[in-house]
Amino acid sequence: MNYLDIKTLHILSMVLLFGTGLGSAFYKWMADRSGQLETIAVTNRHVVLADWLFTTPTVLFQPLSGWWMVSQLGLPLATPWVAASLALYALAGVCWLPVVWLQIRMRDLSAKALCDGQPLPAHYHCYARLWFCLGVPAFIAMLAVVFMMVNKHIPGAL
Repeated sequence: MNYLDIKTLHILSMVLLFGTGLGSAFYKWMADRSGQLETIAVTNRHVVLADWLFTTPTVLFQPLSGWWMVSQLGLPLATPWVAASLALYALAGVCWLPVVWLQIRMRDLSAKALCDGQPLPAHYHCYARLWFCLGVPAFIAMLAVVFMMVNKHIPGAL
């Protein structure tokens, strides 16, 4: 594969990563707000599935394809926008890992509540708040990464 092929796959992967994350966050947040246990349980199951099918492969592909491209261009990883992108990507990853655990726990808790005919336990809502709070810095970090990926510089830098 040539540089433009990898660049195209890198961009498509980023769109898939970003879109899946934003879509999953929106649908999960709306399901939780609905208060409808069946909707919450089904949405949680789908959010976890989407993470395994779409987010995980793209999370792995992004740094590999990015590294390949910068090496083809002869750019050191210490290039300011590359280093900043990597740091922000790592920040998003540090937020994402506990989000995955939280999503799995919320999936299991909502499925059990639905099966038992019980309301969601109180700690489900604590998990949901933490899930949302971790998503905000990850989302902002990924926005900045996309900006730097496209513009090849750090916002505000000359």
